[in-house]
Amino acid sequence: MTVAASVRDLTKTYGSGQTEVRALDGVTLDIGAGEFTAVMGPSGSGKSTLMHCCAALDTADSGSVRIGEVELTGLKDKALTALRRDEIGFVFQSFNLVPTLTAKENILLPLAIAGRRPDSAWFDQVVATVGLDDRLGHRPNQLSGGQQQRVAVARALASRPRIVFADEPTGNLDSRSGAEVLSLLRRSVDEHQQTIVMVTHDPVAAAYTDRVVFLADGRVVDELRSPDREAVLEVMARMTEAAAPRDDAAAQEA
Repeated sequence: MTVAASVRDLTKTYGSGQTEVRALDGVTLDIGAGEFTAVMGPSGSGKSTLMHCCAALDTADSGSVRIGEVELTGLKDKALTALRRDEIGFVFQSFNLVPTLTAKENILLPLAIAGRRPDSAWFDQVVATVGLDDRLGHRPNQLSGGQQQRVAVARALASRPRIVFADEPTGNLDSRSGAEVLSLLRRSVDEHQQTIVMVTHDPVAAAYTDRVVFLADGRVVDELRSPDREAVLEVMARMTEAAAPRDDAAAQEA
């Protein structure tokens, strides 16, 4: 397996003393290139922290993160900015489109900021993939939620990043729009060999992926290959059962 990103013994804490929270507790993980990976776990399991550390949006306390052959630890701000601009795409739950720009201008914005000319053939291919040919001149308030998220996905793909991180990309969408966005992400992997890592709590969304990694208490506790909804639900149920004795013990101590 070609590795697009890897983390080794990653730890991250917030607060100190009695208020300390260990968000990541020695996570080691490889992300395969050209695969669609979901990261799942209960609230507070560390999945968003892991994604932010991998995407160079946050820094870990210890351990290492690599995007391709580049080690993030110790990179200066300028180098980190270049890495995020050239190697990483990000899709946010809240779309994060610029309201005064058209869909086309939003898609091309990262390239414009980087001073790079768009590859017109690739741009046309991305727009065709997301199905927005007739919406490029529309501003975000003229688009549905699903269309806005498709613009956000196209923006993430336009610079041909090594890896795209998607943080609950269907969280603000109805089921039909969510299915459209998930199908789009699936096609970008199948047709363009894109690498995508998606944080989600939804077993239906996870079923679109090649692999699901499960986190609990800041640690990787399980994974599935070629998942379906039922298999994901089964693992989640086991995780809930495993957490129940700890919760009971904590309640008794309190």
